[in-house]
Amino acid sequence: MSRLPTLFISHGSPMHAIDKGAVARAWEALAKSLPRPKAILMASAHWETELPSMTGAEHPATIHDFGGFPQELYRIQYPAPGLPALAERARALLKAQGQCSAIDGTRGLDHGAWSPILHMYPEADIPVVQMALQTAMGAAHHLTMGRALAPLADEGVLVIGSGNMTHNLDEAFSAMRNPAMAKPLPYVAEFSAWVKSRIEAHDLDALVDYRRQAPHAARAHPSEEHFLPLHVAIGAAVGQSMGGTMTAERVYSDIELSSLSMDAWAFH
Repeated sequence: MSRLPTLFISHGSPMHAIDKGAVARAWEALAKSLPRPKAILMASAHWETELPSMTGAEHPATIHDFGGFPQELYRIQYPAPGLPALAERARALLKAQGQCSAIDGTRGLDHGAWSPILHMYPEADIPVVQMALQTAMGAAHHLTMGRALAPLADEGVLVIGSGNMTHNLDEAFSAMRNPAMAKPLPYVAEFSAWVKSRIEAHDLDALVDYRRQAPHAARAHPSEEHFLPLHVAIGAAVGQSMGGTMTAERVYSDIELSSLSMDAWAFH
């Protein structure tokens, strides 16, 4: 099998799991454009730990980590198998780069993991291992973590970072309460355009330092957990190469609920 790309997906609202709209169709088309992976390693914004951690369950549960949504959403199950051997492989790769990590044998898959791949791989027949973020450790840590995991892309594993290109929930909830006022806020496109320019320039230093360099960074991400999966995906694409060479393609772009940029990227 040739080397797989790595992906960054903006997963947006849990409602995308039951909405067959443009976002779901884009995820479906993305999966169809790729070779079938042997397994998926998914870094989701919705699991945070002190040390890098991977799920080790043979049959990870479907976690409904949200409230106030239609009952149809809570009935969804995504019964993909786990793959403890992949968790161990990821742990070994991290260890080889000097990073301690852990395996959680009981943790399931949260909606940041299952809601996109529900559309990408609806048969739930590809093993999935979820990986946690360490938000307090910042962007450089997650880029380094992704670099360590780069060999997985040569081994048939699809590495996905699942977060959001922008993620201001207060503004998103305001748009939900006032649909007539739910127009895209200008800063969202400005932030996404800056990220696009830095990705296309292979400027990893700027992407790590986005908090200081990007326009409206603190407004786009009042907390960082939804942006850090991008660094994992980019790191896994460039590996240990100090030049940071990669080919990047933005495969989807839209703005929802005023403040949620839904950009998705593939990195080769």
